[in-house]
Parts: sequence; C-alpha cells; structure tokens
Amino acid sequence: MSQIEARLAELGIDLPTVVPPLATYVPAVIAGSLVFTSGQLPMVSGALSATGKVGDGHGLVPAADAREYARLAALNGLAAIKAVIGSLDRITQVVKVTGFVASDPSFTGQPGVINGASEVLGEIFGDLGRHARSAVGVAVLPLDAPVEVELVVAFA
Repeated sequence: MSQIEARLAELGIDLPTVVPPLATYVPAVIAGSLVFTSGQLPMVSGALSATGKVGDGHGLVPAADAREYARLAALNGLAAIKAVIGSLDRITQVVKVTGFVASDPSFTGQPGVINGASEVLGEIFGDLGRHARSAVGVAVLPLDAPVEVELVVAFA
C-alpha cells in the first residue's frame, strides 16, 4: 500500500472513480511536471450530490453543506490526477486550487466553502497540500452544481 493510500485509509477516505467527462474535454492533463484537472463537480457514483445556489435561506444550499461538496469535488480531482500519473505518492506539491461557488447574490462566504477542498488536501498531504487558491462566486455552474473545484499539482 502506498503512503498516500495508507493516509487515505487512516482518514477513512475512499477515493472515488474518475468522473467521466460531461462534454468535450479530459478529466486531467499533464504539462511538464504539472497536472491540471478540469473543473470537478461534487459527483458521487455518477450523480451530482446537490444542486442550487449557496446562501442562507429557504431553497438555498447551506454553506456548511457546500463546504462538504467542495471536499467531494477535490477528491474527484485527486482521482483524475491518480488516473494520469498512476500514484498519488508522486505528488510533490499541491500548487493551486481554484474553487467556484454558485452563489446567491447576497452570499459572500466563498472562501469558507472552498476551505472544504483545501482542508482535505492538507489532511491528506500535510505540508505538501499547502497551496495558492482562488475562491470565486459565480451565477451558475454546470448542471446547477453548487461548487466546482480545479486542482494543479506538481509531481515527480
């Protein structure tokens, strides 16, 4: 068992299977010593785990739930990365996380939502999981997803 697989087991995390593309793109691509993922949605077993805008109020996705969806999206990103480099042990640094939050116009807590992705990467990779990040509020995401996460990692 690899070091990262052991860490995932210790954390009780099952890495999902790679989410098939929803359009004309690939889940991840290698460029030099970097892997760039496509935007990853919070898919579980081929289905979107939630839909809607994030915010406070009736009919909106609560920020705490959206944080968990960002975590799921990051794990989907790791699955895509593993598919192209073979082992997550090859990751030498999580370089950048870009998170998009489908936001109600009054919602300004995008950084807290994307912390769901950042924190799980830190739990898995320790200092190698520290990264630059953007957390962006948007009007709508594909399939009406509440969050979308992109990862950039360095590998050897």
